[in-house]
Amino acid sequence: MLKMMTFFQGLPGQQPVPGTLDFPRRPQKLSSTSEAESEASMSEASSEDLVPPLEAEVAPDRGKEEAVKKKKKKPKGLANMFSVFTKGRKKKGQPSSAEPEGPPESAPGLGGQPPGQLPTVEELKADLERGRLETARPLLALERELQAAAAAGGASQEELVRRQSKVEALYALLRDQVLGLLRRPLETAPERLRQALAVLAEQERERTARRRAAGPRGLGPRCWPPRAPAGLAAAVAARDVAQAAEERLGRQPAEGAEGRSEAERIFLHMGRTMKEDLEAVVERLKPLFPAEFGVVAAYAESYHEHFAAQLAAMAQFELCERDTYMLLVWVQNLYPNDIINSPKLAHELQALGLGSLLPPGQIRQLEATFLSNEVASVKEMMARALDLESQRWAEDVAPQRLDGHCHSELAIDIIQIISQGQAKAESINLELGLQIKHMLLVELAAFLKSYQHAFGEFLERCKQLRNYRANVIANINNCLSFRTSMEQKWQTSQDLPSHLLGPLSELKSHSFDTLLQNLFGDLKPLFKKFTQTRWAAPTQTLEEIISTVGKRLPEFSELHDCFRQELMEVVHLHLVKEYIIRLSKRRLVLKTAEQQEELAGHILANAQLIQVFCTQNGSPAAWLHHALPTLAEIIRLQDPSAIKIEVATYATSYPDFSKGHLSAILAIKGNLSNSDVKSIRSILDIDMGVHQPFKSLFSLIKVG
Repeated sequence: MLKMMTFFQGLPGQQPVPGTLDFPRRPQKLSSTSEAESEASMSEASSEDLVPPLEAEVAPDRGKEEAVKKKKKKPKGLANMFSVFTKGRKKKGQPSSAEPEGPPESAPGLGGQPPGQLPTVEELKADLERGRLETARPLLALERELQAAAAAGGASQEELVRRQSKVEALYALLRDQVLGLLRRPLETAPERLRQALAVLAEQERERTARRRAAGPRGLGPRCWPPRAPAGLAAAVAARDVAQAAEERLGRQPAEGAEGRSEAERIFLHMGRTMKEDLEAVVERLKPLFPAEFGVVAAYAESYHEHFAAQLAAMAQFELCERDTYMLLVWVQNLYPNDIINSPKLAHELQALGLGSLLPPGQIRQLEATFLSNEVASVKEMMARALDLESQRWAEDVAPQRLDGHCHSELAIDIIQIISQGQAKAESINLELGLQIKHMLLVELAAFLKSYQHAFGEFLERCKQLRNYRANVIANINNCLSFRTSMEQKWQTSQDLPSHLLGPLSELKSHSFDTLLQNLFGDLKPLFKKFTQTRWAAPTQTLEEIISTVGKRLPEFSELHDCFRQELMEVVHLHLVKEYIIRLSKRRLVLKTAEQQEELAGHILANAQLIQVFCTQNGSPAAWLHHALPTLAEIIRLQDPSAIKIEVATYATSYPDFSKGHLSAILAIKGNLSNSDVKSIRSILDIDMGVHQPFKSLFSLIKVG
């Protein structure tokens, strides 16, 4: 792009001062060889498809030139060089500059002249003012005539200066027309751009031809167009493209969707304009401009610099959270991905190495500010959500029902808040998303502890409320929403850390205890019947217990299935535990093998009844199936060695089975000697090699 104005870079902004053109008083003729070379060069470099052919050019009006020569007036200076255009009378039928421009081939000739006759200076001026770039060819012919006249030596210096002034004035008009189009190529029709570029190409070919013709003698008395310092073209081109970028990107954006801040609308406008303009440069301008012009690079660099300057200016201020996020999204995501690497631009722009819109240090500072702001915002929103939920509990607002289950939106709200915070960071870049993930998990763990504490206070203080149990069930169901969301979004179920699961497990356990408190209270006197009747009718007692539990199970139907199963496991554990407690009371001593075998039979029958009832109602506690039958077998066996084997096996299944628990069971067997009891108890001194986590049973049972 910096070369696009090579032809015009030396054209003066003001008319030249008389006497500076340095025509010789006796101009030398160009040699025939030089003229031939020049003509050959011009023939090779013609552009007949873009501008009218030179065959239409003829010699200028000789009569008018002779009349001027006879006057022999001293030139008044080139400041008045346009006076020759205003003094002449416009020919009848000559179009004005306001008339629409028609295609060159439709007119009989430039300036309304018939083919074969060169237009006058006034007509060329009128055509140029109308934007007819075809005038460049007749103007070139006029200049050649002037050069020929200078070489022939038939004209005076004064006459040559006067005619040269006219030519330069016309070239100034042509320059303004061409540069006016090239300075706004995105707003110019492609055909007009082709014409402007053809003018540049034609004049450059003319320059080259004259340089060849002049040889070592130089370019002679006149080298058109005159050369200027090389930096001038670069400065003009860079200034014009930069000005176009500033104007187009700096336009006031249209009113967009509601909810966008002014800064967001401005940068959205700049990004969209830059992308659309650069796509137009690639699709429309690049095919027209020679490769050495670097038109894509010129526009891309100017737009990039203006965009970066706007971002840098905004980053100097103390930004709100929203604007900090917006800047980072543009710098780290939208600009590199949607503009630089867009399908239509990636091939062109990636090679330019435009770089980032902001320096790395400033980006890191903005990222740190964003992370701090976002984590604080997430923490605040989660606390507000918990406050609103706690208020609903305290106000005895009934929870929603969803698919037959009590439902709370708290888990959904919290996970959504966390997810939005991470999504915002990931929308900047994935690395920032990874950084904020760990920070948000820490905040989530802190929230879950606060949730556990707040709900624990509700469980203790609000038991009298009408919707108390429904809200308890709703919050138990919340644990599933929390866990499922965490597993799906962040981890696998095996990898969820205890600081996330711990508060949920405690909340669920506390809630189960609350829901089952009344039921277990009702079962306590029924279990006492075992010892009160000295196990006279254990089956009838257990059936009464099972019936009581069965009547209360519908109260838990609004739990999710998984929690209803977990609650049934708690019931199952409670039934087995309480049964063992009654066996361990040391109030029953059976001295004969028959009595012990009869009791063992009752225990086996009761164990089967408990197992069937609990399993049918969803208990997954298969680990409890052998708890009572093995104790029954220990009571039935009479051989101390066999009892030892059974105790050792039992201790591997229930590692919390202690000597105290064993002694309480052996106390039922009144026919065992103290030495036998001591020997059997010693088997528990042996390490059974059980080191895996296990569920508690006997650790819940206190024995004397």
